[in-house]
Amino acid sequence: MATIPATPEAGGSARHRRPGRWAHPLLYLALTVGAVLMLLPFAYMLSTSLKDTGEVFRTPIQWIPSVLRWENFTTPVREHPIGHYFRNSLFVAACVTLLNLLTCSLAGYSFAKFRYPGRDLLFGTVLATMMIPLASMIIPLFMVVRDLGWVDTYWGLIIPAGTSAFGIFLMRQHMLTIPDDLLDAARLDGSSEPRIFFAIVVPMSRTALSSLAIFIFMWNWDSFFWPLLVATDEQYRTLPLGIALFESSYGTNYPQLMAVAFLAMLPVVAVFLVLQRNFIEALTMSSVKG
Repeated sequence: MATIPATPEAGGSARHRRPGRWAHPLLYLALTVGAVLMLLPFAYMLSTSLKDTGEVFRTPIQWIPSVLRWENFTTPVREHPIGHYFRNSLFVAACVTLLNLLTCSLAGYSFAKFRYPGRDLLFGTVLATMMIPLASMIIPLFMVVRDLGWVDTYWGLIIPAGTSAFGIFLMRQHMLTIPDDLLDAARLDGSSEPRIFFAIVVPMSRTALSSLAIFIFMWNWDSFFWPLLVATDEQYRTLPLGIALFESSYGTNYPQLMAVAFLAMLPVVAVFLVLQRNFIEALTMSSVKG
């Protein structure tokens, strides 16, 4: 069989589509520069946390301290209730994350796999709440929490953040990809809806749940405004409040302040490193069929 020679146009178009010799090196260089710029503030935080107070404002910046002051980490923990604030933040963030995983997955399952009157209207209403600024809701939300007697309680810190419109949207988009035939087969076998949800849907949604856990934990670990309103008692203060009060109450000792901030960053980094494989998928999941 005779072969058809490649036309010059085809060869030219193939060469045109082929990436240039410098495309990949330039891409890696741009990514490296971006990574360095993003890590620079964290490097400055760590460097400052190990300095003496007199070295903080020295110019040019002295990145390597002349003497490593490890006591900047131990002194705040020993002299101030940083450990108590840390435990409060960990407890509140963990409870809010678990509660969001339950409520958002249940709501997402309902919106994705059930047909009932007003379903699309309810889902549109949930999405519309994402456009409402938090500042416009903070006063009525605080009044509800106050009337329920949840000021200076863990309930007031956890329950108002117990669900998320973003989380419902994320879970719904993922559960749309679960085959309906699989769920129908389970129903024909006599499985109840709770069993289908916990035995089939949840295991198949592990990636989406892990991604949601990253976002919710980070948002609530760093939350400052709402705990500032409902946690006036030191017993219920979280770590961001403790850091702010540490700065205002005991003066601005920047090395110790940076040391506490660095310790506060570690749980978020740990959660991200454990679940990092799902992070990129969480960012792109909104493009899954709607």
